[in-house]
Amino acid sequence: MAEFKFVQNPLSKKWVVFAPRRAKRPDVAKGAEPVCPFCLGREKLEPEVFRIGGKVGEADWSVRVILNKFPFAPIHEIVIHSPDHHKNFDELPVSQVELILQTYRQRYITHKDKGQVYIFHNRGEGGGESLPHPHTQITVIPPDVRLDIPRLDPSSSIGVGPEKEEQIQVETEHFYLFCPKTSQWPDEVWVAPKLRGRAFDEITDPEITDFAFILARLVQIMDLRHGSEFPFNFYIYPGGDWYLRLIPRSKSLGGFEIGTGIFVNTQDSKETILFIKEHLIEPDREKIKEKHQAEYEKRV
Repeated sequence: MAEFKFVQNPLSKKWVVFAPRRAKRPDVAKGAEPVCPFCLGREKLEPEVFRIGGKVGEADWSVRVILNKFPFAPIHEIVIHSPDHHKNFDELPVSQVELILQTYRQRYITHKDKGQVYIFHNRGEGGGESLPHPHTQITVIPPDVRLDIPRLDPSSSIGVGPEKEEQIQVETEHFYLFCPKTSQWPDEVWVAPKLRGRAFDEITDPEITDFAFILARLVQIMDLRHGSEFPFNFYIYPGGDWYLRLIPRSKSLGGFEIGTGIFVNTQDSKETILFIKEHLIEPDREKIKEKHQAEYEKRV
């Protein structure tokens, strides 16, 4: 049987991916964690397609991209965030998060003419993470497969649909942060660039610097809300007018939600964004960056 196959339901027109080989992938949730394939010293074991730092096959790297051994799309890559087996966005220095985002941009540019480039991150067992070494996955979905993903409202600076007039937002130099009233998950947050109408490959270096701080700080804030190492997902919208959507996985879907596709959200989105607004910008942003940089350098 092929590694994967896209199949469309003829009635609903929704797509399903059959990927039976992925059942054999290592999964810490099932007690099947191998010697970590993403750690230092394993550089020659997996096909590498991109890296920041050092030469191919050597251990002096900052970010690596390898092919996924258990793909469910024609192109399926893994971005290894750093050599550190334990630290993710909330603990890495902002400069390292910048390198990760630069890698996202480079891979998006590499693949954008081949299909729909979907960038997503899973953390924790509840977020679908199979290996604990922090990493992001990049897939390229065939153009004819319709992705059922909400879009930003093209007529507004932020927000989705008619709710935009009531939207509470937080601003940085280059981005808006907001929680849609139509949020499906408690505490989900959207991050949208102020300069609209572009795909992710058009993100600028100054935007990446700002975006790196936002992403690191958002995860830290959600650590305060849900405890350290809380499970979450995020994705980057795979098309024009890009945005990032971060979803804490603080609940399990019930039969009503699975059966109807209608989500029950018990969290007031206004309260979420006000909590973020209170904690996003601390008194001395540079001290935060220096603290994380110093801690990271001690480990590596």
